[in-house]
Amino acid sequence: MKVAQPIRLTMVGGGSWATALVKILSENNVSIKWWLRKESDAEHIKKFGHNPSYLSDVQINTRKVKVCTKIREAFRDSQYVVLAVPAAFVADALTGIKPEHFSGKYVISAIKGMIPGANKLVTDWVSEQYAVPVERMSVIAGPCHAEEVALEKYSYLTIASPDPVCAENVANLLRCRFVKTTPVDDIYGIEYSAVMKNIIALACGITRGLGYGDNFQAVLVSNAMQEIRRFVDSIHAWHRDLSGSAYLGDLLVTAYSPFSRNRTFGTLIGRGYTIQSAQAEMNMIAEGYYAVKSIYEINRRFAVKMPIVDAVYNILYDKAAPTTEMNALKELLK
Repeated sequence: MKVAQPIRLTMVGGGSWATALVKILSENNVSIKWWLRKESDAEHIKKFGHNPSYLSDVQINTRKVKVCTKIREAFRDSQYVVLAVPAAFVADALTGIKPEHFSGKYVISAIKGMIPGANKLVTDWVSEQYAVPVERMSVIAGPCHAEEVALEKYSYLTIASPDPVCAENVANLLRCRFVKTTPVDDIYGIEYSAVMKNIIALACGITRGLGYGDNFQAVLVSNAMQEIRRFVDSIHAWHRDLSGSAYLGDLLVTAYSPFSRNRTFGTLIGRGYTIQSAQAEMNMIAEGYYAVKSIYEINRRFAVKMPIVDAVYNILYDKAAPTTEMNALKELLK
């Protein structure tokens, strides 16, 4: 019986989510070239079979995973490219890559953020910069924390692409004994919702840091869901059910889980940390910090009522006092 050739895939990024995705993909017939920026991390994985910087308990199957630090080498001969670096660092990670290097490949965004400055979704930016047809692009949505993947706790992923065949193929790549995947076609709704939920998680963290309780957070999250609906429907009208797991579920896990870096970042801000000290304390990127500026600036054109986004923006970028902003916000929530 002839054995099927493995799917050839490039993973771009060395963080916890990239590590978790490598673990998931290694469960299937996939050959992975894993690009990492840090030479020391790459050498450690080659020698010991685990990432020393993130999810170090995850054992890497080095028979299926080839680690490299040269981005063009990682792209060579691959059929799929997974982008799993913070949105702020995508351009830097792809230094030296040109449109011809993406030619014929499918691109999977595992990034829940926007390109700062450009204020673009990752899929739109990649499509414009590298001439990748949108039909060859997909995004991964949760609810799914990397830390729970490491523990093989049963999780769910939603794969969105405008091409149903592309969505199904990517869903098959990521479906395994501890992950269920569902393909859908609402790529823009899911990508914008993923960006927004990180901002909401920041707001939840800030209220936690200020001493607000579960009752207030429940009201905050329910109002946030309405805020997300207003924004997403204004920017990309579509028949979508925002109560689904890729929307509401991803929001809930990010807003409530102790694994959420955005919630953690917000909690530190609420406790009085400066942005710089909170970032240093975490040693991780909270996508919501960059995303709130992008969403705030985009909304200047759409003028959607988004008091939670406005409050987080005022705290992080206008240096408003968290206590003052949350006191004002609580009068607007219902």
